[in-house]
Amino acid sequence: MDLLKIKDKVLEVPIIQGGMGIGVSLGNLAGSVMRQGAMGTISAANPGFKKASFQKKPLLSNLEALGEEIKKARTLAKGQGMLAVNIMVKGTNYAAYVKQAVANKVDAIISGAGLPLELPKFVKGSQVAIAPIVSSGKAAQVICRSWERKHDRYPDFIVIEGADAGGHLGFTKEELESGDHQNLAEILHDVTEVVKPYIEKAKRAIPIFVAGGIYTGEDIAKYVKLGAAGVQMGTRFIGTHECDADDQFKQRFLDAKKDDVILTKSPAGLPGRALKTSLTTTLEQVERVPINWCIDCLEPCIPKTTVYCISEALMNAAEGKLDEHALVFTGINGHRINELVSVKELVHELMHEYALNMGGLIHA
Repeated sequence: MDLLKIKDKVLEVPIIQGGMGIGVSLGNLAGSVMRQGAMGTISAANPGFKKASFQKKPLLSNLEALGEEIKKARTLAKGQGMLAVNIMVKGTNYAAYVKQAVANKVDAIISGAGLPLELPKFVKGSQVAIAPIVSSGKAAQVICRSWERKHDRYPDFIVIEGADAGGHLGFTKEELESGDHQNLAEILHDVTEVVKPYIEKAKRAIPIFVAGGIYTGEDIAKYVKLGAAGVQMGTRFIGTHECDADDQFKQRFLDAKKDDVILTKSPAGLPGRALKTSLTTTLEQVERVPINWCIDCLEPCIPKTTVYCISEALMNAAEGKLDEHALVFTGINGHRINELVSVKELVHELMHEYALNMGGLIHA
């Protein structure tokens, strides 16, 4: 395999473990992925939710926890791989989370759920690589043009999330239900064309990673042959012992059937892909579920009118309280997880399948 260079770092395995919040991908999962030579990702979505101070001081708790989880990941990685933090543009206090990640010397910041037009400003003077998440060539063009004009900066890499991804999706519910949208290969082609002139201006590569429905090493090989540098995979890493979520959260995936994977509402104003829970069933029958408390986590969310509290729902899920107000985000292939394995076993399996489909072999 060709080694991937991102700024001054080398990625030996062409996999980014996707950021999954709340509490699904923290330091334990990210560090374990890094140790295998891939990029581990900590989600900055309320990482401090288990702290006693969280409800009264959510921002302070989250910033402290983010620093702690970064240190945990570094310790586990033993100098291997790369460490990223995923930060949602639509989240409140966006700049504070970016600055905390920079202060803790992460290798990369990956940012989506909105266009991260101001991200370069917050990392200026650091060596942190920055990457937008996009779902179209148009979005990639807007970001590249804005970063160049306002900040004299270009993406260090780009992540494309297609319609089969988990969590918040960059497509309308109508597009997703009708199938009237570009597939991942088509978006990859468009983004590749958009990026070409910026590669010439930057005088360096801008690797493109694809995400959404990537499940096997064969999938990885397919998109690398189409021009991707690698892939981002989130859901597949839920089926590992090292995933930071509760065992009952993982068991929901082991028990899931294909028709348990659904589209659901989100206070973020975007459709989301999740597994059926009592909450998603309720949301099909009522306009909204009143909230009991608010930590002001999403900019688009208005407590008096929001459809439900997504933070409470995701926290309950991560803690295994699936019979309560719980939301379990998943990619389209979440029902295919049928056993828990170690991160090492999973990465080895994926890379072995990848090598076979690229015409070579990889040894343990």
